[in-house]
Amino acid sequence: MPENPRILISNDDGIDAPGLECLRDIASRLSDDVWVVAPRENQSGVGHCLSLGSELQYIRKSEKVYAIDGTPADCVIIACTDLLRDKPPDIVLAGVNHGQNLGDIINCSGTLAAAREGALQGALGIALSQGIDYENRSDVFWHCTNGFAVEVLQKLISHAGSGQTRNPDIYYNVNFPICSAEEVSGIEFVPHQRFHRSAFRHYPSRNEGRFFVAIPESPSPMQHGHDYHVLHQQNAISITPLSLRQSDMAEIERLRASIKLDLD
Repeated sequence: MPENPRILISNDDGIDAPGLECLRDIASRLSDDVWVVAPRENQSGVGHCLSLGSELQYIRKSEKVYAIDGTPADCVIIACTDLLRDKPPDIVLAGVNHGQNLGDIINCSGTLAAAREGALQGALGIALSQGIDYENRSDVFWHCTNGFAVEVLQKLISHAGSGQTRNPDIYYNVNFPICSAEEVSGIEFVPHQRFHRSAFRHYPSRNEGRFFVAIPESPSPMQHGHDYHVLHQQNAISITPLSLRQSDMAEIERLRASIKLDLD
């Protein structure tokens, strides 16, 4: 990784989200070449959606800061292949998301999609989320993120390496716990929890005949040693390496051994 890497920041909470400003400050302590390209509006939950067939445009907010009327993945694609095409980013940071991205929820997260698209574009992709207490509706506090994100990113960037030493298939999901910085127990490198069933449900509205798609309650039980458990029960920063390669090689070998087509 260059000493002064080019860093691209995006998110799914939108260009005016407080977590984005938090991440700009964090990134500025890692490099003086920091760019922001983020959705003009909130895009939470859109996953890796692309605005195919729709005309998009830049809205220049300030120097090196642009909004796009599209999705997080759109923002990263456009930044890497147009706005920064002469010198693509070395690192794509996504977030800091307002709320944790854990378990199967990573599949629909626009924050994770921005980091994933960064990896697909050849950069080191890292998603960052600050946990919040959804059930008690408490305000989000950025103590843990502000206290530890720079050190966490420095360690991940150093570990990832560069050039032929870096695995281009890997990107990272980082979650900061719901506690003060002094209460953080450490860092845990863990897999994400697979739920028995999706955490998303029909959720009735107070308006007759209307409803929401939502997560009405925290999934349970929390699986020991996985992201949900270490974040909520241990007050630990959870880091989960994810792979762009989604093929299940063990299942491929099992299918090859057990299923044959009779072509006679």
